[in-house]
Parts: sequence; C-alpha cells; structure tokens
Amino acid sequence: MKIAIGSDHVGYELKEKLKEHLEKNGHQVTDMGTYDKERTDYPVFAKKVAVAVSEKSFDRGILVCSTGVGISISANKVRGIRAALCSEPYSALRSRQHNNSNVLALGSDVVGEGLAMMIVDNWLSGVYEGERHEKRINMIADIENENT
Repeated sequence: MKIAIGSDHVGYELKEKLKEHLEKNGHQVTDMGTYDKERTDYPVFAKKVAVAVSEKSFDRGILVCSTGVGISISANKVRGIRAALCSEPYSALRSRQHNNSNVLALGSDVVGEGLAMMIVDNWLSGVYEGERHEKRINMIADIENENT
C-alpha cells in the first residue's frame, strides 16, 4: 500500500517510528514532513498529506500531532478526505469499515508507540463494507459540495 505520512514537530518522533513499522510491513511510505523537531505548524503537513491522498497519489495517509485534533480538522478541510482521529484500535477499524476513512490522525501525547502501531495496523486491515454505509458517505460528500 502507498501511504503518505506527515506530522508537526510534536508528532515527529512517533511519525518516525510508524514509518519504520510500516516499511517493515511492506508498505511504500512517503514522508511529507516535518523532518525534525523544530517548531512548525500542523496545517502545513495535514494539507500536504490530504491533498496527496485526495488526488489519488497515495492509497492512504497518516498524520500525527500532539492530540491529533488540529491535524485531523485541517485534513478534513480537503475535498474527499475523511480523516479519522483514533486513540484505540476498534475505532480505527470501524472508521475504515463504516466511514471509508482515507486518513488516520493520531495524537503522540495521547497514545504510546505500541498502541499507535496497533491502531495503524487495525486501520490498514479494515475494508470498507459499502452498502448501507454508502448512503452516509454520499451525504458527507453532499455537505462538502454544498459549502465550496
């Protein structure tokens, strides 16, 4: 799977560990920054990853900031992005199965390294179930289209 990954300075260390974990599991990972712990702004990296996923250059995206809140809000401003902020594996799986999430957001101050890897693995293993959920996905897209 082709995965775009990004973080701000607070999420940098977890992003680096996730990148290694993903590559070890056979995924093609492209790091869209930040590349160090120097203070930066999460919307920059949320936009880079979200645009790349929305343009279909990547299958999925993963974003990390301190809580995951700001970076997920930012990513969700990009048309076609359904970014899910998850702090445990069950929600991550369901976000794929029911919401067809294409970006996962994590909070590095909220989840530890081991839990983050479980969340990512569950999210990546999730398969969108379609059918009854498709109506809701279309409703979300309609809201997005009404406000542009």
